[in-house]
Amino acid sequence: MAAFSDKITLIAGTAHRALCEAISASLDLPLANAHVGRFPDGEVDIKVEEDLRGSDCFVLQPTCPPVNDNWIELLLLIDTLRRSSAGRITAVMPYYGYARKDRKDEGRVPISAKVLANTLSISGAHRVVTIDMHAAQIQGFYDIPVDHLYAKPVLLGRLRELEIEDPVVVTPDVGGIKMARGYAKPMGSDLAIVDKRRISGSRIAIEHVIGDVEGRNVIIVDDMISTGGSITEAAKILRQNGARTIVIAVTHPVFCGPAIERLANAPVDKVLVTDTIPRGDDWPDVIETVSVAPLLAQAINNIHHSRSVSVLFED
Repeated sequence: MAAFSDKITLIAGTAHRALCEAISASLDLPLANAHVGRFPDGEVDIKVEEDLRGSDCFVLQPTCPPVNDNWIELLLLIDTLRRSSAGRITAVMPYYGYARKDRKDEGRVPISAKVLANTLSISGAHRVVTIDMHAAQIQGFYDIPVDHLYAKPVLLGRLRELEIEDPVVVTPDVGGIKMARGYAKPMGSDLAIVDKRRISGSRIAIEHVIGDVEGRNVIIVDDMISTGGSITEAAKILRQNGARTIVIAVTHPVFCGPAIERLANAPVDKVLVTDTIPRGDDWPDVIETVSVAPLLAQAINNIHHSRSVSVLFED
């Protein structure tokens, strides 16, 4: 990697322009003058109109749906910077696509997350920044630094503003206990678990609730909502077990398939999500967005000035 100058260059992809502009505003730095478009046949067309030689470049591009299009765009943006003699190239991916395919869970399937880690490194990335990666062990797929940030301080700040009395933090599955404990401890709240059994990719069966939620205000926490099946079924069983109010707090609003309809009809009082993925026009009013732009801006600033990034994990 060549030495880089004091200049920070922010390059915005097309996946989430609003978040890129919010990060730019938080840093008080303009986005680079760059064209990122499509040729008539759909292939990605990129042209950066600024001198990038020696610059510390940050490519802002969550790999949210359409995941494949946004991945290709990110790889080509990185290649553009590498061939322009950028000093250092950091891929800032608030949402990391394909993170759920991190191992061979059956025969004759790919480890997609490893393939994407390889291509990102080969394209020329020197560093990766992401938030709440679904499988944190994917960091080990890289031989370059990976800054894995957490949205907990952002969501926790908003939850505290809601002044929820006598809360109990709930994880919708056993695998989320560590995350739920991370919310419960600073809030001084109890912890409960919804025990579920997955029948298929879109169907789950709720077995029972471990913990007392009767008459309590419940906060369900998770890293993402995809189809919304697990978390809305969890909300239903919690309400049946006497939960008074239910607030959902998740990082990534993937919202595919029937997710929006399920959330609109679920027995929940509020759904807090971050803006790692763009807000849809059809989202119901029950969904509130909290921005991670200041968090990402601080991470970029700390990385550029060789300061600690781990301080951003604190509540």
